[in-house]
Amino acid sequence: MKIAFCIFKYFPFGGIQRDLMKMVAESRSRGHWVRIYAIHWRDDGPLPDGVELKLAPVKALANHRLYERFADWVRADLKAEPVDLVVGMNKMPGLDAYYAGDSCYQDKARTQRSAWYRLLPRYRSLLRSERAVFDADADTEILTISDAQTPAYRRYYQTPAERFHPLPPGIERNRTAPADKGAIRRRMRAQLGVGDGECLLLFIGSGFIKKGLDRLLEGLNALPREVFAKTWLYVLGDDNAEPFERLADRLGIGEQVRFMGGRPDVPDFLFAADGFVLPAYDENAGMVILEAMIAGTPALVTENCGYAPYLREARAGLITPTPYDQDTFNAQLAELITSDERTDWARNGQALADDERIYQLAQRAVDRFEAFASRPALTGSGCQ
Repeated sequence: MKIAFCIFKYFPFGGIQRDLMKMVAESRSRGHWVRIYAIHWRDDGPLPDGVELKLAPVKALANHRLYERFADWVRADLKAEPVDLVVGMNKMPGLDAYYAGDSCYQDKARTQRSAWYRLLPRYRSLLRSERAVFDADADTEILTISDAQTPAYRRYYQTPAERFHPLPPGIERNRTAPADKGAIRRRMRAQLGVGDGECLLLFIGSGFIKKGLDRLLEGLNALPREVFAKTWLYVLGDDNAEPFERLADRLGIGEQVRFMGGRPDVPDFLFAADGFVLPAYDENAGMVILEAMIAGTPALVTENCGYAPYLREARAGLITPTPYDQDTFNAQLAELITSDERTDWARNGQALADDERIYQLAQRAVDRFEAFASRPALTGSGCQ
């Protein structure tokens, strides 16, 4: 089978980007030929054998126009070189299947933006792309990674339920705590200069605004002074740190916060950490929640994260309820650091590592691709 994947921007540390490469690797392991379309591709590593990368030669001053031109260019290229299935990692016209890693744009536009926002060309353009995937009469099959956003899509677009296909998580097995976790923890903390009696908190994600880093900085500032003095926050992620460095400085906590950029050694940081925090405004899934759990790191996350139910069911940390309240979060952050239940939370989270389902996203996704491509009504529909 020939599969084409479409993604606007690729960088090594993004969650959707990592999921893309898992599906590409699984597709190749089954003998399928793969093409990837992208606008930007930032990775020094080689692509797997049998994978063709096509960078679209499109430019525009505004992102929404850039995405429109990308979709047009891909459509034209596919007419010249057809494939059996077109899979989108971003919303755009012409897809046979969409990997729903993002939240509902229409819902955000109506609940997090003013009415003026909906008069902008950007809104109209991005809404057209979302409708192309989710409208009731569209043909695109939708792979979901959590149940969090499905009700919103169905409310706005009346998408038939049978077009949604849930996938399990796709955790990388190197996130599981190894037998020598203690040695890794000691080595990492020594390198970072964090003492045994001090607390190392982690924020991980390549979207600092969306994932609520400002909320965490406010919470860090609100810690009791004796707790704050022994607490260090390490921020891992490929994003613009400057506004948040300024916020930390304004709050007077800059000395306790370290911005580390995107990192290939995330597991080692998780093994070294005393807590993981994700106070997201909007998070469709939150793979790193599960990664923290199986690493044995207690977590504090907001209820709107798609994978928060795993944390609640396992009793592996704390969940900040919706609607969000900063004072509630502040109190929970202090509890995450000081609670007598921390050992139980760590043990409960690690037990999730024994559930084989949490590693199977790529396998189940490619199962779906093979099923989709075998339907005469769907085969190559994205190429038209």
